[in-house]
Amino acid sequence: MRRVVVTGLGAVTPLGVGVGPTWEAILGGRSGVGRITKFDPSGFSTTIAAEVNGFVPEDYIDRKEVKRMDPFIHLAMASTHFAMSDAGLTIDEKLAPRVGVYMGSGLGGLTTLERYHQAYLEEGVRKISPFFIPMLISNLAPGQIAIRYGAKGPNILTSTACAASSHAIGEGFEAIRRGVCDVVLAGGSEATITPMGLGGFCAMKALSTRNDDPTAASRPFDKDRDGFVMGEGAAMLIFEELEFARKRGARIYAELCGYGASGDAHHVTAPAPGGEGAVRCMRFAIEDARVDPEKIDIINAHGTSTPYNDMFETIAIKTVFGDHARKLMVSSTKSMTGHLLGAAGAVEGVFSVLSISEGAVPPTINYTTPDPDCDLDYVPNTARRKEVRYALSNSFGFGGTNSCLLFGKFTG
Repeated sequence: MRRVVVTGLGAVTPLGVGVGPTWEAILGGRSGVGRITKFDPSGFSTTIAAEVNGFVPEDYIDRKEVKRMDPFIHLAMASTHFAMSDAGLTIDEKLAPRVGVYMGSGLGGLTTLERYHQAYLEEGVRKISPFFIPMLISNLAPGQIAIRYGAKGPNILTSTACAASSHAIGEGFEAIRRGVCDVVLAGGSEATITPMGLGGFCAMKALSTRNDDPTAASRPFDKDRDGFVMGEGAAMLIFEELEFARKRGARIYAELCGYGASGDAHHVTAPAPGGEGAVRCMRFAIEDARVDPEKIDIINAHGTSTPYNDMFETIAIKTVFGDHARKLMVSSTKSMTGHLLGAAGAVEGVFSVLSISEGAVPPTINYTTPDPDCDLDYVPNTARRKEVRYALSNSFGFGGTNSCLLFGKFTG
C-alpha cells in the first residue's frame, strides 16, 4: 500500500497567526481564552471564548475577494498559504488532476448567515448579496482553495461536527493510498463565535461559565471542569505519496500511518457509555497502521473539558491500551486553544506531527485537581521533551461520530 507523508503545515489559531507562534505558545502552556470581543456577550451565560487575534485577511487574500468570503474561508485560505509555502509545493498542469483538497467544517459560514438574516429583517430581500450562498456554504472553503492553487483532483468537504477535519484528513489519506491522488491538501476551518453560535451552546449548557477566570476555564480531565470553551481557527496539512515527495526533495515531518472511523449510534450529543465508539475507532486506526499499541507514546486527546467526554475517553483509552495506558502521555491542547469544533482535528493533527518531529509533548494546562475517574498521565501544566515514535489524535463529535489518526516518525 502507498505510504503517505506530511510535508507542509499551516495554522491560524487563538494562539497565533502561523504554526511557529502557535507551537511556541503551546509548549509555553499559554491560554488563548479571553472575554469575547466580536460582539457584546453581556446577557449570555458564557462570555468567554478563544478568538483569533491579529489576523488580517488582506495579507493573504485580495481585498475584493475578502468581501466575498465568510471568515471561516479567510482562515482556511491563510492556513493553506502557510502550508503550501512550508511544503515548497507548486501545482502545475501536469500535477493538478492528482491533487485533492479535503476540508472539514462543522458549521461553515455562520457569520454570513447571521449578517444577512439581520439585513433581510431590517431592509428586505434587496439587501441579500448575490455572494450570500457562495460565502455561506461549507464546501466553498476547499472550493476557493482549489481555485487559488489549481488543484483539480477530488474537492470534498466533510461536515461531521467536531470530527470533521480529522475525517477530512483520513479520507484524503485514503485517496493517496488508493492511488487517486499523489498530493492532498487536508485540514479544517471554523469561525462560529457569533451570537447564535454562542447562544446555541449556552442553551445546551455545554460551555464553561468560568467567566471571571477565562484562562483557567478550559481544564480537561480536571475534577473542576464545567464545560468546553468555544474556539476558532484553521489548519492545513500537505500530504504526499512517499515516492512523489522523495522525487521532489520534500522535507518530511512525519508519516500518517493509520485512520479509524466509527459511530456510537447512541445519542445526539452524549458519547456512548464507556466510550464504546471511541474504543472501536482507536482500534481501527491502530490496526490500519499495523502498529504494536505499546509503541504509541502520546495521545492528543479529544479532551473537551466536559464531564462525560473526558471520563469516557479515559475509560476508552484504558480499554484499548490495557497496562500500557499508564505509560501513555495524554495531552489535551484544547486547554489552550479552546475547542475549534470542526477545525479541531486538523489543528491537533499539526500538534501531533510537531510532537513527533520535534520530540516535544504539549501539556494539559489548568490541571490542578485530579479526578478519580480521570487517572492517566495528562502531562499536567508543563510540556515535556521526549522522543515520540507514534502519536494518536482523537476527534469525537455530536451524533456519535468518531475519527482517529495515527501519525508516526518517518524512518525511510
